[in-house]
Amino acid sequence: MPTLTMRVTVPLLLLVSSVLSGCSSTSSNGDAPLNQGNWPFCTVFGLICYALDGDDDSDGVHDRRDVCADTPANTPVNNSGCPLPQYPVAAAAPPPEPAPEPTKTETIVLSDAGDVLFAFDKSDLSESAKASLTEISQRLKGSTLTSVQVAGHTDSKGSDAYNQKLSERRAHSVATFLGAEGIPAEKVSEVGYGESQPVADNGTDEGRAQNRRVELHVTH
Repeated sequence: MPTLTMRVTVPLLLLVSSVLSGCSSTSSNGDAPLNQGNWPFCTVFGLICYALDGDDDSDGVHDRRDVCADTPANTPVNNSGCPLPQYPVAAAAPPPEPAPEPTKTETIVLSDAGDVLFAFDKSDLSESAKASLTEISQRLKGSTLTSVQVAGHTDSKGSDAYNQKLSERRAHSVATFLGAEGIPAEKVSEVGYGESQPVADNGTDEGRAQNRRVELHVTH
């Protein structure tokens, strides 16, 4: 018949064996969180297990579970103590190019319907024409000028060929004057249209005066 001592000793040995078994073994394959979380029954003996199961590389995974020892400090790791994959940071997309400002155009018309631009059958500018062009030049110099085309026109008196040449000479006179007023020569072009583009009736004096004109086609 078992003695009292044996009846007490056997359960005690079973308890100690169970606790130590819980501290020294686990069914985890290394993917579980920190080891002490898998030992709910490890109390006093668990402290001994924890102390023996250190973390030499301080990555948060105990050495017994750490598949990748000596991980550099501050390296993110998985539950097995191995570095997490690092992916290159995508470069930020460059800011979009600002949209170009829309092109602005305007047409300035000087004609004999106002002050006379040229003497009869001549290409020399009148004093009133020079004054108008000086004022226009000052405004163009103060703007973001891209180009200015000087277009000469005549009325229908005389032959087509003669009027064509006359319109070209008058356009040249205006372009030359603009250059003298400080408009860059590379931004100025000239063309003559003769009598081919009337804007009024050439059968009247008033109409012919409107057709004798110089147009400045300005682009900003």
